[in-house]
Amino acid sequence: MSDRGGREDDLNWDLPQRGGGSHRDRGYDRDEGLLDEPFAGERETRPTSGPSGRGGVRRRGTRERSGSGTGLYGSQIGANVAPAAVAELIGTFILVYTGTAVVVAAVLERPITGLPYDSLAIPLAFGLVLVALVAALGHVSGAHLNPAITLGLAVTRKFPWNFVPAYVGAQLLGAILAAFATWITFGAEARNQVGLASPATGPGVGFLQALLVEIFITFILVFVVISVATDDRAPAGVAPIAVGFALAAAIFIGGPTTGAAVNPARALGPIIVAWNNWDLALIYTIGPIVGGILAAVLYDSFISRADAP
Repeated sequence: MSDRGGREDDLNWDLPQRGGGSHRDRGYDRDEGLLDEPFAGERETRPTSGPSGRGGVRRRGTRERSGSGTGLYGSQIGANVAPAAVAELIGTFILVYTGTAVVVAAVLERPITGLPYDSLAIPLAFGLVLVALVAALGHVSGAHLNPAITLGLAVTRKFPWNFVPAYVGAQLLGAILAAFATWITFGAEARNQVGLASPATGPGVGFLQALLVEIFITFILVFVVISVATDDRAPAGVAPIAVGFALAAAIFIGGPTTGAAVNPARALGPIIVAWNNWDLALIYTIGPIVGGILAAVLYDSFISRADAP
């Protein structure tokens, strides 16, 4: 979803292409075929329009060719994945550090001034920082910041599988560094008493219930990410706000029962550094991955095929 405004090429979206038909040139060289061609190589274009008059091509996938690929929000990763992976590391670090620091501050009753945080600060912190990170890094790496998003995109052929190890490894390393940063920020109490905000199940919540909750709430987040970041019909400026609000909503829902990890990296980083809650690690790994893949597949294979009214 790059070059949403101001490109001269956008004025020629209704001109015929080679081979017949018409579609909107998204601003890239047509010979590259990176945004509008599936991996299989065939072009699939469907003109759409909305109340704002934005005709365009729904991006059905990206093509894996010579190690290159495209990411969310119009990011062009290209053959050199290293800068994008570093962006994922930094973005995941900021996301997890912000969220876990607020959790620790709330549990330890460390106020900025006056009264300490209450529990509402936690989903707001995660949601607000994600808004900022999607706006800051979306055009660089796609701002996945979550293995569940990366794997969901890969399964639906919107992200090259050969980039997945670099992205997931960067996300996990960023979360581990964030857990160390939270430990440094709040001292030994943060690790000994709060476990560096490692997610944990609520009273009376069993394994299966917690697993299903993580599937449900990650489904919410990834469904929103897929819809606003891979479908060109979505309004241009809505993506960061929509994604941040979706994360906040997921944590509002799942916080009381599972701690709402919604992200295997966010869960495993504090678990590894605090070395606790290993008996729950499967919940926070399998649940988000399953929820993310289900959301991506449902949107890509069914919901995205609906024409705008």
